[in-house]
Amino acid sequence: MVVPSLKLQDLIEEIRGAKTQAQEREVIQRECAHIRASFRDGDPLQRHRQLAKLLYVHMLGYPAHFGQMECLKLIASPRFIDKRVGYLGAMLLLDERQDAHLLITNSIKNDLSQGVQAVQGLALCTLSTMGSAEMCRDLATEVEKLLLEPSPYVRKKAVLTAVHMIRKVPELSDIFLPVCAKLLHERHHGVLLGTITLITELCERSPAALKHFRKVVPQLVRIFRTLVTTGHTTEHSVSGVSDPFLQVQILRLLRILGRNHEESSESMNDLLAQVATNTDTSRNSGSAVLFETVLTIMDIRSAAGLRVLAVNILGRFLLNSDKNIRYVALTSLLRLVQSDHSAVQRHRPTVVECLREPDASLSRRALELSLALVNSSNVRAMIQELQGFLESCPLDLRADCASGILLAAERFAPTKRWHIDTILRVLTTAGAHVRDDAVANLTQLIGGAQELHAYSVRRLYRALAQDISQQPLVQVAAWCIGEYGDLLLEGSCEETEPLQVEEEEVLALLEGVLQSHMSLPATRGYALTALMKLSTRLRGDNNRIRQVVSIYGSCLDVELQQRAVEYNTLFQKYDHMRAAILEKMPLVERGGHHVDVEEEAKESKEAAPVSTDPQASKLLDLLDLLDGTSGDAQQPPALDPSPEGTLIHLLDLPCAPPAPAPIPNLRVFEREGLQLNLSFVRPPGTPALLLITVTATNASEGDVTHFVCQAAVPKSFQLQLQAPSGDTVPAQGGLPMTQLLRILNPNKAPLRLKLRLTYNHFGQSVQEVFEVNNLPVETWQ
Repeated sequence: MVVPSLKLQDLIEEIRGAKTQAQEREVIQRECAHIRASFRDGDPLQRHRQLAKLLYVHMLGYPAHFGQMECLKLIASPRFIDKRVGYLGAMLLLDERQDAHLLITNSIKNDLSQGVQAVQGLALCTLSTMGSAEMCRDLATEVEKLLLEPSPYVRKKAVLTAVHMIRKVPELSDIFLPVCAKLLHERHHGVLLGTITLITELCERSPAALKHFRKVVPQLVRIFRTLVTTGHTTEHSVSGVSDPFLQVQILRLLRILGRNHEESSESMNDLLAQVATNTDTSRNSGSAVLFETVLTIMDIRSAAGLRVLAVNILGRFLLNSDKNIRYVALTSLLRLVQSDHSAVQRHRPTVVECLREPDASLSRRALELSLALVNSSNVRAMIQELQGFLESCPLDLRADCASGILLAAERFAPTKRWHIDTILRVLTTAGAHVRDDAVANLTQLIGGAQELHAYSVRRLYRALAQDISQQPLVQVAAWCIGEYGDLLLEGSCEETEPLQVEEEEVLALLEGVLQSHMSLPATRGYALTALMKLSTRLRGDNNRIRQVVSIYGSCLDVELQQRAVEYNTLFQKYDHMRAAILEKMPLVERGGHHVDVEEEAKESKEAAPVSTDPQASKLLDLLDLLDGTSGDAQQPPALDPSPEGTLIHLLDLPCAPPAPAPIPNLRVFEREGLQLNLSFVRPPGTPALLLITVTATNASEGDVTHFVCQAAVPKSFQLQLQAPSGDTVPAQGGLPMTQLLRILNPNKAPLRLKLRLTYNHFGQSVQEVFEVNNLPVETWQ
């Protein structure tokens, strides 16, 4: 039994009545078969009905490509009912990727010139929806003629089509420049709104058009003033605001015309001041107009008082009950904080209050703005507020908050003691979320503050005794106790509460860190080294320390086992050298010149007298065990028999062939103060391996946050990305962020590298993808 074809309404009811996906597919497949059969029969009276059903099937997501040619036939039909369905089908089924769309160019051209408004409107809508660059070039003159048609219905659609043409083919701007000036006198709302949009597109894409339309700024100001004072038409008013859509569009055009142009900015200052003071913000429509006014004031060369007024408006937005308005205000203030820092500072209490917002997006924006507002005059108050927020903030914000506090403290710390206290509180509160370099920074800070050694070791000992779960805090505390454990036992410190500590308590605390299941391997390494250093700083017997060290000589962790074996050997064979080897670490200046280890060793060899002390030779052999040197290897150079000479040569390595010439560094990226440099090293023992260190520095005024660097190489290479040192690049030349790339090139093929950078800068998300094809030849030959 043959099931007859359904009408469109019946098809919709049957599809909606299907209880399963299989039933729906069965109905659609059956009806598509009827539609194909009808297309083959070529019945012109039924073609538009069949195509209407096919378009509904297409809207449900099923394939309908076989109806493309039927669209062309309906468009070419003289009947309006056919043209209406045909043009609708062309907009839905055709696009630039199908060559069939070019076949309707001639039909659109004929329909645009035949004079029937409804048909012209259909053709213009189709052209503005799916017109390709070729179609725009062919039909630009016809659209230009329609811009001057007496019918506002046709003019409105022609203006919108011209906007699409300019976006597709910017070089067509010269065709539409003369007619736009005439259309600015239009009273019809739709035509005027479309004209403003068209002029905006022209100015954004053509410097010549921008220069041309700066002459009409006074006319735009008059239009806007008339719109504000007398209104356009009542039907376009929204919540008492006269035509807010047209107001917003004019403000955006004024912003483009006044940017970096003194005369244009001067002519619109009075208008902007009037709008900023008289607009009602009790409704969203008024807030939208006021927000665009603020953006225009900040983007043009406006007067200083007007800019302060704009910042105050954003401050009022922060008190609005609408979360969207508060979010927009925070985002805008974040963009302005670099250029109008003092004006934004007046709203600091309100910004800090926004930190407590339950909405995650609001609290994140408030955090970013609060960190940007920190300076040398308010650092104590702001850091205190941020530390309070850190204790209760959501987990996904803790890393950003902790990193921001550490960076701000590093840049604006009033005293070293305050700096140390701030970092310790952050480590205590959110130690698991701090940047990777926080431990190194704090140890360097403590090491450089000699007058605070006793204070720091006591503070860290108290914190460690209370909590050993925060690994960065435990690592810093273990390092500090190992370096300055003698100061911990000396007695009271003037700057802290009296603290009486026994040697056994200190050793028991470090043993607890070693035995804790929460301790990372690196943390255990810190604790074991601290115990070893305490063997030269404590006055009691070292038997307990020897026992702990010997136990970890059989540890499963190779790094910890190696340390324990070396320390145990110092106890057994080189006890006379232990005090010299375990002296306090020298201070390393940040950003200073570091002397190469091999150069130091060479200088030490030249200065030291020759000796054949067997004890020293055995010690050197011990330290070289993991380097794979055998007993019949070349004998190492003789050492100075004194403990001082032995200390100098302790890290000296066996003789190696001279290092190859260094590979020059390469700068591969620079934008708004952010620079990306590559440095290269090829290990002599593995010529196919290339180590690339990616170093990101930031010379701008704002921190670069959420920085992620991804790399790709051709398939013949093997790439391994190590974890970066952090995800924030501090502003004003702060500590750079580094990341190591290991590339294996067994075929020694020319190296090509593709990098993708994603980061946030000045409140905006940035993504850059680029190739590096100019790598030095030494990296692969």
